[in-house]
Amino acid sequence: KQSQVVLSTDDIAAAVATMTGIPVRQVVKSEAKLLRNLEKHLGKNIIGQKEAIAKVSRAVRRSRSGIAHAKRPIGSFIFMGPTGVGKTELAKVLAREVFGSEEALIKIDMSEFSERHTASRLVGAPAGYVGYDDGGQLTDKIRRQPYSVVLFDEIEKAHPDVFQLLLQLLEDGKMTDAKGRSVSFSNTIIILTSNLGAERMQKEVTLGFKAVNKNDKKKLEDLHEENAEAAKEALGDMMRPELINRFDSIVVFHALTRQNVSKIFDLQIHELQERLMDKGLRIIVSSSAKRWLLDRGYDVRNGVRPLRRVIQDELEHTIADGLLKGDFRKGDVLRAHIKQGQLSVEVGAE
Repeated sequence: KQSQVVLSTDDIAAAVATMTGIPVRQVVKSEAKLLRNLEKHLGKNIIGQKEAIAKVSRAVRRSRSGIAHAKRPIGSFIFMGPTGVGKTELAKVLAREVFGSEEALIKIDMSEFSERHTASRLVGAPAGYVGYDDGGQLTDKIRRQPYSVVLFDEIEKAHPDVFQLLLQLLEDGKMTDAKGRSVSFSNTIIILTSNLGAERMQKEVTLGFKAVNKNDKKKLEDLHEENAEAAKEALGDMMRPELINRFDSIVVFHALTRQNVSKIFDLQIHELQERLMDKGLRIIVSSSAKRWLLDRGYDVRNGVRPLRRVIQDELEHTIADGLLKGDFRKGDVLRAHIKQGQLSVEVGAE
């Protein structure tokens, strides 16, 4: 007797997604509900950047409602601002929320395209040149994965010839590769990041972390407005107006406040908590341990970029050692605290 295999809607959707490159979420779920709540979904993971979240969400909704040009990308943005405030993280979360997976993020490091001859690698080397058979580094990825967030990181490092390719992409919603094939970008979200003006913003970053009262926050907002204008002027010196005007929005990210950094820390500890639950463990981080980790994981020049690594190197490493030694068992509640000036993780009561 043959056993019957019952296929669910999710099974069929997953198969369709694999064959077409269309994410499961696009196949199965009502996109309208996702779009209505996009700010809420993005805001759970991106802290202190309400303006950026609002601008991105509005542009994506406008495109998906059918009002925007159908052949152009879903949305196109330039993200500016200090290092370590969430520019790349927003692109990553956007890929997950809109396209169903962080794997839908295609990151292009613009420092690799600083010479004139390297710009052509995005679409493929011309016939007769080395690398012709390899295809374009960008166009081939989009052919395989048409639903993507494309992140051009540190655009100020790119050769001006790259800007000409971007102009075609944003105007026509497509690129032509070296083999003459047209590659559609109509189902992509295009993001450029830039650190132009970041040095000027260091004062804003320092003030942001110290701001505690209304007067401080008013000064911080005024300083941000000045820095945003200066950053946009610097962008105008680098890019021609016809390219800048093709983007849906230029977003200058805000410096993070102490409260923002604290919330980001809590998010990262929550992620660790979820991983520990698979092993039947829980962890409580004391206020002193939190301060100890934040002192090492945040600085004005790099923002919160080092924080995840510090949590990994100091906290996760200590937990891993305890597990390997047999100090921690399923059902234990772990407590991270400071002992003789160093981080310690021990089994303790809640």
